[in-house]
Amino acid sequence: MKPNIRNILPCLFALLLSLPGHAETVLRIAYAENSQPVKDALHYLGEQIEQRTHGDIKVLWFPDGQLGGERELVELAQVGVVDITKVSSGLLESFSPYYGVFSLPYLFNSKAHFYAVMDNPNIMRPVYESTAPQGFTGIGWFDSGARNFYMSKGPIRSINDLKGKKIRVMQSETAITTLRLLGASPIAMGQAEVYTSLQQGILDGAENNEFALTIARHGEVARYYTYDMHTRIPDILLMSNLTKEKLTPEQLAIVQQAVKDAIEFEKAAWDKAIEDTKQLAVSQFGVVFNDIDLTPFQQAVQPIYQNLESKPALNDLYQQIRAMESHKRKGL
Repeated sequence: MKPNIRNILPCLFALLLSLPGHAETVLRIAYAENSQPVKDALHYLGEQIEQRTHGDIKVLWFPDGQLGGERELVELAQVGVVDITKVSSGLLESFSPYYGVFSLPYLFNSKAHFYAVMDNPNIMRPVYESTAPQGFTGIGWFDSGARNFYMSKGPIRSINDLKGKKIRVMQSETAITTLRLLGASPIAMGQAEVYTSLQQGILDGAENNEFALTIARHGEVARYYTYDMHTRIPDILLMSNLTKEKLTPEQLAIVQQAVKDAIEFEKAAWDKAIEDTKQLAVSQFGVVFNDIDLTPFQQAVQPIYQNLESKPALNDLYQQIRAMESHKRKGL
């Protein structure tokens, strides 16, 4: 996908004004609106790069959508205006079909399974490198939690409780298909409309991670949160190909190690923030959290996986991910 130059020109001007006047190497890290753990991890990444290169690399941050949304940031990375950015793997489906695997429902059996896959270079390197012809590659990932159902009138205790319920989903073909197979009535709409729609009964529920309960205050109008963990869609750290070319091998190695450390930093920060968010949701809104038997849910979405057989490359990636769970169970 080619970048839209009209979107890039205003950003170019802003970036030129920010550049230092001497010949040190500059890395520009830009990101859109994000949860605090992700913001903190991106700043930690930049600080580590500066410290470990003893200031030979200077990092400039462009936070909170200063240079546009995630799609615009990918376009800026394609032309080297942004060196490093972080976007949802869901967005990257339009750049590489491999990223579509992370939208598949109940792909991961647990957070440990998810981490094992994401930290496995044999699985992730081909995914990261699949966008190289488009000017950027993946260099790492951040946890963005699991998406779960939360409802306004009562909890989801079984798959029958979803039947006919109007649930907000992202504008994603896989997400819409998943909800239909589970018996719900998916409604795609923007995040900004969800609170009012829940309040007015236009929606019976929605699906997201726990931050939606407090940051978006959805816990005020939908206080029954059920852990079914139907998707774990990671955030992906991207680097421009032009950036790799301007870094020395030593600098690139330092950046790569800093990315690994930032991933571990973000994991810990995410876990703490989620626990704090759950406590706040209970104390402030009276949110009730519950777990369920996932087996009927997993069985209901099997038609999605049967369709994978017509997509050999994606199916092979799926099989590798599932094999990781099998090896884990066997203690391999």
